[in-house]
Amino acid sequence: MQQVGTNLPKVGRYNQAVVLDQIQWSDGISRVEIAERTGLTPQTVSGIVRRLINEGVVREDGSSRASGGGKPRTTLRVNATARSAVGLHFDAVQLACAVVDLLGHPLVINRRPTPPDTDPAQVVAVMAELVAETLAEADVPRDRVLGLGLAAPGPLDQEHGLVAAPPRLAHMDGFPLRQTLSEATGLPVTLDNDATAAAIGERWSGAGKGVANFAYFFFGTGIGGGLILNHQVYRGGSLNAGEFGHLSVRPDGPECYCGNRGCLEVSASPSAVVAATRERLAGRPADGGGVLAQLFAADPESVDHAAIRSAAAAGDPVAVAVVDEAAAQVATVASSVANLLDVDLIVLGGHGIGQVESRYVDVVASALATRPVSRHIRVVDVTASPHGADAAPVGSAALVLHSAYSPQLSALLTDLTG
Repeated sequence: MQQVGTNLPKVGRYNQAVVLDQIQWSDGISRVEIAERTGLTPQTVSGIVRRLINEGVVREDGSSRASGGGKPRTTLRVNATARSAVGLHFDAVQLACAVVDLLGHPLVINRRPTPPDTDPAQVVAVMAELVAETLAEADVPRDRVLGLGLAAPGPLDQEHGLVAAPPRLAHMDGFPLRQTLSEATGLPVTLDNDATAAAIGERWSGAGKGVANFAYFFFGTGIGGGLILNHQVYRGGSLNAGEFGHLSVRPDGPECYCGNRGCLEVSASPSAVVAATRERLAGRPADGGGVLAQLFAADPESVDHAAIRSAAAAGDPVAVAVVDEAAAQVATVASSVANLLDVDLIVLGGHGIGQVESRYVDVVASALATRPVSRHIRVVDVTASPHGADAAPVGSAALVLHSAYSPQLSALLTDLTG
C-alpha cells in the first residue's frame, strides 16, 4: 500500500512529505511515477519537486526512457548530504550517539558507558560531550544539522520531556531531560521511546522501508516494541504503546518490576538469560562442558550476556539452549502481536541480540508460520534489522528526520483545520 496525497487546498505540508517519502523510498523515481503512486496531479507534484530542489533536499539525477517509449523522464533522488541529524540513545548501560545523513545512513557512531547513579545534570553533561565529539568527527556544518533525537527506555512523559519512574534509571525520575539536553547542546531535541525510535529508523532506512504495517522488537537492556501501522507511528493514548516486554508468557512466572507476572522481560531479557545460563552451569564440570563451562569454572562473573551470545554463535551447547529458550518466549509474543495487529512484517533488532540474530529469526519465523490465525492467507515475514547493534542510535537520529519530513496525519489535520 502506498501513501497517497490529496488535491484539496491547504494540505501543502502533508503533500510535500508524501512526495519526499516516495523519492526517499525509491532508488530513483520520476515526477510521473510519483503522481501515479500518490494520486496527486502532475502539476502539484511538479510544484512540490521544484520547491524540494530549490531547498537542496532533492536532486535531479539523469533521465530514463519511459516504458513504451516517449519522452525521457528525469530521475529524482534525495540529496543525502543536504541535511544531517544527530541521535542519542540513553539507557542504564551505555550512551550511543550517531550522526546520519538525509537517507538515514550513519556517518559516525560513538559510544561510552552511562555514568552510574550520578546527578542528572552530570549525566546530561556527558551526553552533551558525546554529541559534540560525534558531530566534530562527522565534520557536518552546524547549519545542516536538523536537530537531536533522544531515545530512552520508557515510560516517558512526552508532554514534559522526561523519563517517568524508570525502573533502571531511578535517579533520572522527573528530571526535565529534553529541555536540559537542548540547552546543553544548543539543538532542538525530539524525545521518544527507544523501541519506537528503532522502528522509525527501520522505516526510514531499514527493513521496514515502504512497509505499511510492521512491529519492531527492540532488544537492549530490556525488551521493547515499536509499531508502524498504515505507515504511521502508533504510540497509543499515553504515547507509550508497544511494551512487548511486559506481555505475559508465563502467567505463574516470577514477578516483574512492572507489577505483572511472567513477563517476557523476566524470561528473555539479558539479565534473565545470564541468570538462566549461570544456573545451568553451576555444578557442571568444566572439562567437556563447552567454552562457557570453562569460563564459569574460572570466574562466574565472566559469563555475562556478551559472552553467552558469542558462545551461542560458536555453538556452545549451554549457550545455544538458553538463547533458543529465550527466542521461543519472544516467538510466543510475536505470534500474539501478529494475531492482534495483523502486521506484514516483524523486525528483530538492537544490541541485545548481537551475534545471535539468526537464531532468534529462525525460532520466531517457525512460530509465525504455524501459529497466527491468518497464516493460511499469508505468513508474516520476520527479519533481523540491517542496523543491528546500531538500531537505537540510528533510530534516535531518524526521530528528527521523521518529524521533519515524513507524512503524518497530525500535519494533515492541522492544515485542514488551521
